[in-house]
Amino acid sequence: YMRVTVAGLLGGLVVFLWGAVSHMALPLGEMCMAEAGNEDAVIAVLKENMPAAGVYMVPGLSTAQMADEAAVASYKAKSTANPNAFVVYQPEGRDGTQMAQNLLRQYIGDTLAALIAAMILASGPFSKAKRVLLSAGMGAFAWLTVSAPYWNWYRFPQDFSLANLAMLLVGWLLAGFAKAWWLGRSGR
Repeated sequence: YMRVTVAGLLGGLVVFLWGAVSHMALPLGEMCMAEAGNEDAVIAVLKENMPAAGVYMVPGLSTAQMADEAAVASYKAKSTANPNAFVVYQPEGRDGTQMAQNLLRQYIGDTLAALIAAMILASGPFSKAKRVLLSAGMGAFAWLTVSAPYWNWYRFPQDFSLANLAMLLVGWLLAGFAKAWWLGRSGR
């Protein structure tokens, strides 16, 4: 258990550090992020028209409205003739410059994911190269199951989605090297 735990801790640290590099030193983490023009007006419209915390599609079509031909026709007309937005809305404010809690949660999430990956990588008589490739494959799996559907269904920008793919592939590839090195050590 200790061998797998250390491999997971190493992998989690590598993924976390790669995330810091990809966000602070490379453009990957900020790809397609933009600020709204006339932000105060946008904030006022959000407060007035979004009643509660949630994820909003604008224009939107609820599941219940899909049975209503007039609602579907209206949505089709609006969605093809107007801008589309995917809004993650929180009515209560928070200071985005205070990141300690977010960084801690990110580190814990990365480490838990790396522990799961280490258990998988230690489960068979894999070579170091195969462990590295399996770890990178886990990054690709994460992208295919989360980010690719967001790009497909919610129109996340292609550059944003490809940057996310690069972050996941490189992060889990690097973590794979660390985990494979540790798991492959003799006497451990």
